[in-house]
Amino acid sequence: MFARKSIAQVQRETQTSELKRTLGKWNLLLLGVGCIIGAGIFVRTGSAAALHAGPAVMLSFVVAGIVCAFAGLCYAELSSTLPVSGSAYTYSYTTLGEFVAWIMGALLLLEYGLAASVVAVGWGGYVVSLLADFGLVIPPQFTGPAGMTLMQDGAPVIVDGQTVTTIFNMPAFLICIALSGLLMLGVSESAKVNNIIVGIKVSVLVAFIAVGGLIVLSNLGELMATNWVPFIPEYDAAANNGEGAFGVDGIMRAASIVFFAYIGFEAVSTAGQEAKDPAKDMPFGILGSLIVCTVIYMLVAAIMTLLVPYGTLNVPDPVAVVVDNFGPTWGWLAKIIKVGAIIGLTSVVLVLMYAQTRIFYTMARDGLLPKVFSKVHPKYQTPYVNTALVGIITAVAAGFFDINVLGDMTSVGTLAAFAIVCLSVIYLRRNAPELPRGFKVPFYPVTPVLGILSCAYLIYTVPPSVLIFFAWFMAGMIALYFLYGLSHSNLQHGEWQDPAPDMGEFPGPVVDD
Repeated sequence: MFARKSIAQVQRETQTSELKRTLGKWNLLLLGVGCIIGAGIFVRTGSAAALHAGPAVMLSFVVAGIVCAFAGLCYAELSSTLPVSGSAYTYSYTTLGEFVAWIMGALLLLEYGLAASVVAVGWGGYVVSLLADFGLVIPPQFTGPAGMTLMQDGAPVIVDGQTVTTIFNMPAFLICIALSGLLMLGVSESAKVNNIIVGIKVSVLVAFIAVGGLIVLSNLGELMATNWVPFIPEYDAAANNGEGAFGVDGIMRAASIVFFAYIGFEAVSTAGQEAKDPAKDMPFGILGSLIVCTVIYMLVAAIMTLLVPYGTLNVPDPVAVVVDNFGPTWGWLAKIIKVGAIIGLTSVVLVLMYAQTRIFYTMARDGLLPKVFSKVHPKYQTPYVNTALVGIITAVAAGFFDINVLGDMTSVGTLAAFAIVCLSVIYLRRNAPELPRGFKVPFYPVTPVLGILSCAYLIYTVPPSVLIFFAWFMAGMIALYFLYGLSHSNLQHGEWQDPAPDMGEFPGPVVDD
């Protein structure tokens, strides 16, 4: 169970070429901003404000950013210590052993697979809103998860005297199926296209902040009195079953939700081998990008909660709801912002699904999953079987499950994965102190310990129903390891992998939340 891959073995398997140290601290900071800004701010902020924190969701972003900083510094040390490619799955296999690597693989299914579903739901919300601007209305029954009462402006939608209950989210389902088909055909985007998409996402938020800020400043006093009093709504035991319903508890609960908006910052740590001066550049890139994004997120949250009552933001497309309140003068800008959000979210869904297929592919090559998941199409050179499976999983989750439940599961899985990364740093410091480290976590062991504790605390704030589902999911995955993975593992049989076929690369700069 605790057999580990040697660093030499992983190097041989990954067949990475030697990397040049060309990235300075500003390159890393901009990389981090591009990776972080994405679906989280477009999708999850609204429900965090509406259900838990109110205007104080701004403080929730600060809390989530601090937790990410602890984990990010640990990622930076691992990436500069282990000269291997791959995700946290590879780090775990090399440090804590096969069983922990399997657990990490299960957690990454939540981080990437379900995250793709969450983003797809948000994508569907913006598409529905944009189409409505042009008079094209998708039947409301096909715009939400199964069995949920459709809400608009904080109130149930009523058609012909009856409350509308959704059947399934058709737009979210279809985008997952379509993008999985593209991935099976071997679609890859150039770095230039990725950079353009990142530019679109950032530009959309800048336009939102600029125009929304002007509207807010023109009537600040009245808006603050109407929508920001009280700034921290009082705890409401009757709301949301009493779990994190406003008050200080609500701020912390919302932090576990908006944490989703920071997923992707670890991409900075993967550039550790290309940083000119890792000891100085890595913390600057990680902490700097987190600070910049936190400021942007707080500005967006402030404009959202000032322009509309926070109770109306529990929707998949909160930015669209707010821009529709800019007024008829800004109708053209509202359409542009929605188009920009759709373009950015499409790319995010694609990359998250891609990342999940490659994790399945790596685990199958290690023998932990059936070999069919590493089978590569002879023509398109893609792992088409596992890509089809990922497409089905993400489509069903996006089509039939509530975005808040999906988002909570994603956050729990990611927080648990980050805690394991922090633990890996402690393990390596104790058991391999001689390894050269391009960057060391400051204030060791306080920083990784705080990373573990803060991740555990945010997990604790998640509703018990989600934690119970998470526990059953992990129990099933652990059982699968003992039923299949342990007996089929290449490492247990002392087998080396054959060199991986070349499937091309999918550039990282858009890998975000």
